[in-house]
Amino acid sequence: MARITVVGGTGYAGENIVREAAARGHQVTAVARSVPEAPVDGVTYVAADVLDAAALAGLTGDAEVVVGALSPRGALEGNVIGVMRTLAAAAQRAGARIGVVGGAGSLRVSPDGPTVASTAEFPDAFKAEAAEMAEVLAELRAADAELDWFYVSPAGGFGAWAPGEHTGTFRIGGDVLLTDEAGNSEISGADLAHAIVDEIERPAHRRQRFTVAY
Repeated sequence: MARITVVGGTGYAGENIVREAAARGHQVTAVARSVPEAPVDGVTYVAADVLDAAALAGLTGDAEVVVGALSPRGALEGNVIGVMRTLAAAAQRAGARIGVVGGAGSLRVSPDGPTVASTAEFPDAFKAEAAEMAEVLAELRAADAELDWFYVSPAGGFGAWAPGEHTGTFRIGGDVLLTDEAGNSEISGADLAHAIVDEIERPAHRRQRFTVAY
């Protein structure tokens, strides 16, 4: 059993991670702006402002793994990079591992191809978000070698608008977008969480980014 703190634990990705980790018997703390009306059994919820760096650093507590599951939207636009810096620093001081749920925009369309975010098909509305999460990844890659981290890029079609099902069957890739025979890139929230908790339980991507898709 691991002590896991999920920052953004009531968002789409975060809630799925919290649910999967709790179901597997881990000790889970979910940090969010407010406590949900329907909390997951066995999970400790902490209401906090993630933009308060001092409070945020203290919330990692005795966690063995800290997962950042935040999107740079609304009040967090342009601020997720700072939140992740705070979490990474706190994790390193505590000897904990940090995981970040990023986006698909920084993945490449082929091994030598452009990033997904730089293609003509990528929506303008998400370019700033993709750029910020790419910066988070770049900072992790440049971080002190003592920082134990992983970064997860979901499939291109990942989102609350396409919740899908929990199949337990998926593919793991590296820096290239995974697509099926029809060119689709999809993963359900539950299966992304499954892959992330697998990584927590059996680390296979230390100081690496990986992607998950069907």
